[in-house]
Amino acid sequence: MTNINLTDLSELQAINKKLVSGYHISEQDTTLWQQLDQNIDAYQALFTALGHDLIHDARGFYYLGSDESTPNMGKISRAIALTIYILIEHYANQGKDPLRALFDSTADLELMQTLVQMNKHLFDQLEIFSGSELRKDVYLRMVRLGLAKEVEQGFVLLAPIYRYIDALMEVNDNNFDELEEEV
Repeated sequence: MTNINLTDLSELQAINKKLVSGYHISEQDTTLWQQLDQNIDAYQALFTALGHDLIHDARGFYYLGSDESTPNMGKISRAIALTIYILIEHYANQGKDPLRALFDSTADLELMQTLVQMNKHLFDQLEIFSGSELRKDVYLRMVRLGLAKEVEQGFVLLAPIYRYIDALMEVNDNNFDELEEEV
């Protein structure tokens, strides 16, 4: 077991509060990020002792893993996943590299309105009927979870969005495998 010197963990309270709320700490959270990066073994041991799984994703973020690998995602997670999927499709249809565009582009209200209008049948199921509702119900929630940051022109996605991309790829792979079995 790792010997934990709590005096080294100067940001423990702030880190715990963020992570337990579902927030993803990434490099934009400079102080908390550096604290975790420099003391990862101690933080992981402490969170494990508290019954949590502190995960360091090599793509640049920390979060608490959950045992709930259930397909019954919450409404917010479904809305975020749908938005990411639609954004990837939108950028691909414009001939852009969808992953690069996902992180390099700013989602403004005009883009949100376009996404909702072009995918009305999907967003209707989540009770999102306009770009401003997409902003309020999805993008502002992504900010609270550390998945995006608000900038003057709109919102920019951050590295933790890879968790959703991974999940979408897994669903896509599973569907492809099922199709192959049927052929």
